[in-house]
Amino acid sequence: MKVPLLSFTHRYVPGTGTTLKTTLLLLHGTGGSETDLLDLGRELLPGATLLSPRGKVLENGMPRFFRRLAEGVFDLEDLERRTHELADFVREACDAYALDPDGIVAVGYSNGANIAASMLLLRPETLAAAVLFRPMVPMVPSRLPDLKGRSVLVAAGQVDPIANSSQTKKLVEMLSGAGANVAMHKHAGGHELGNDDVAAAQTWIREHVANKEAR
Repeated sequence: MKVPLLSFTHRYVPGTGTTLKTTLLLLHGTGGSETDLLDLGRELLPGATLLSPRGKVLENGMPRFFRRLAEGVFDLEDLERRTHELADFVREACDAYALDPDGIVAVGYSNGANIAASMLLLRPETLAAAVLFRPMVPMVPSRLPDLKGRSVLVAAGQVDPIANSSQTKKLVEMLSGAGANVAMHKHAGGHELGNDDVAAAQTWIREHVANKEAR
């Protein structure tokens, strides 16, 4: 299939089987690419459509989805602009690939999880659900959106030096306060992903995405 010229360099993998309505929006971490999370996506929900963009911001040559001023200090103006830019890309991709706009599930790691969380806060209509691996609080909106009916899994590392427990707690409280159904998974390690993270996300997706689609 010829890849349409959209606003982000990306990979698209058509869905098969019983999960045709679901598209996993795969959002890599700092230094990643549009291919990094494809295998993870296949593992989390076999047969799902995969849409994986590459972040446009370069930090010392490493792709990211938005700028930061220092470790854990985000350029909030750039974050807001890039969040809308990414949400617009998702809408473009839905038109180009005939995707169900109500079936977009973000799967983000680190920087990718942060911009997915930002989309939930600024452009909530873009996502039906989200799996956030090692997220931080990306920003605090002036007004919380209505996230009722949306489900979110937050997977945190208990000794993560980057996305620490206070950040995780604040994000969970913010999303829950906006009405989202938020579940937590705690990994015994740090910022890296573990097999238990993947297993927890598989179980969560089966319950909140695959089974819902089958009904």
